[in-house]
Amino acid sequence: MSIARKILENTFIQVVGKLITAGLSIIVLKIISGYLGTAGYGDYTTVYQFLALFGIIADFGIYTITIKEMSKDQSQIPRILGNVLGLRSALAVFAMILAVIAAFLMPAYGDTLIPLGVVVATFATFFTLLNGTVSTVLQVHLKMQYATISLVIGKIASVAYMAWVAFFLYPDNAVLGFYHLLWAGVIGNLIMFVVTAYYTRRYTKITYCFDYDFWRKIFLTSLPYGVALVLNTLYFRLDVILMTLLLPHSTTLGEGECAQRLCGDTEVGLYGVAQRMLEMLVIIPVYFMNSVLPIMTRYLEEKNQKIKQLVQYSFDFLIASGVPILVGGFILAVPFIHFISDVTYLSGNTFTYGSDVAIKILMFAMLFSFVNSLFGFTLVVLNQQIKLMYINAGGVLFNLIGNLLVIPHWGFRGAALTSVFSEFLILIFTYWMAQKVLQFHISLITLLKTVFSATMMGLFIFIGFMWMKNVWFVWQLAILIPLGGVVYMFFMLKTKAVTSEMLALLKKK
Repeated sequence: MSIARKILENTFIQVVGKLITAGLSIIVLKIISGYLGTAGYGDYTTVYQFLALFGIIADFGIYTITIKEMSKDQSQIPRILGNVLGLRSALAVFAMILAVIAAFLMPAYGDTLIPLGVVVATFATFFTLLNGTVSTVLQVHLKMQYATISLVIGKIASVAYMAWVAFFLYPDNAVLGFYHLLWAGVIGNLIMFVVTAYYTRRYTKITYCFDYDFWRKIFLTSLPYGVALVLNTLYFRLDVILMTLLLPHSTTLGEGECAQRLCGDTEVGLYGVAQRMLEMLVIIPVYFMNSVLPIMTRYLEEKNQKIKQLVQYSFDFLIASGVPILVGGFILAVPFIHFISDVTYLSGNTFTYGSDVAIKILMFAMLFSFVNSLFGFTLVVLNQQIKLMYINAGGVLFNLIGNLLVIPHWGFRGAALTSVFSEFLILIFTYWMAQKVLQFHISLITLLKTVFSATMMGLFIFIGFMWMKNVWFVWQLAILIPLGGVVYMFFMLKTKAVTSEMLALLKKK
């Protein structure tokens, strides 16, 4: 089987699993957004966004560095895994304790459900980190179908518990239900870790190792990239935290006042629905680049010039995936939001600007993020993590200043626009740095063909959407998404954006 085919199959398996879990996540979103309301869902979103700022301390780029180290010498996998498991567990405990302390010290969270919610959700984050650690073995062996199975099983468990809470256990008590929804995440992540560990044992033993010299080596190796990831997480999550701090909480205002003015929890609730969609999408390039990473590392070790060709193919794949999602998501924003949440989250109902506006803006951030992942991972492979750290530091500074200026006036709309510009700036600098070191050349021919194909697809979808304007939103999505996919693939083949060389590469032995 060819390298290209292995990479795409490994990515495809993960994406299929993500599509399944995305479907389950949509069910979750539908349940909890209606059950908790915009303000309650805002608090729920804040809990996880707040924890993400601390959870990245335990990740610290170690996942990516681990894959890279394992790919160099697979005979060292048991030793690497055991030590990384010990290191990340120690970092996770430290990070979660910090998160709990910080949540209770935040004056803005004093009379909310957030601090205790953070306590519960720390367990979910801990099991996620353990799961990510053991799954590195499956990633190196390109056997991520097993990690996908565990992800789906864990998600099913979470969904089942959430549905039971919302419809049977506490249908009329959203406060008690709020904490049980968080416990559902803990149970699901625990099950996911147990199943992943079961499959990983087929390839290596799982045990804790405490070689502190090795810990130090891994930590120092991942330090620049880890700082870059912390900064990346900051500019991706900062807007939600700032909205809760800069804007008043709805419980301090009269009933219905948040429909007329900006309130932190409701703005986060509206923004959170759209951001959840974005999070489901941006995992595609991460899965793809995690599959490319072992091959790219090997090419670099062998000084193989195919690494430049691999960068081009990766760029073409990410563009071909991201552009149609942007076009389709922008046009179908209203039925998408209606499908995954509730009609009250749409513009013109309870609020002047709803989640559909947020998703239209964030689609551009999504596209830039797709391409960012390529050049960011390339810098890691080239051991240029320090440059990536500086770039992300600039992104955080821009994001912080931008959000402080616009959130008090425009709420989530300002936060979404700031995210777009932050991603674009980071894209420019990561490309420049990666190109400067590797000296590759990116051809834009496939990009132009992809944009044309996506434009034609968008034209068909827009006409169909206007024709079906009064049709049930589920039918709109069920008909227009497959139609758009067929039109897009037709023009991609006609323009030869998908070439015979690419198809032959997949079949090559």
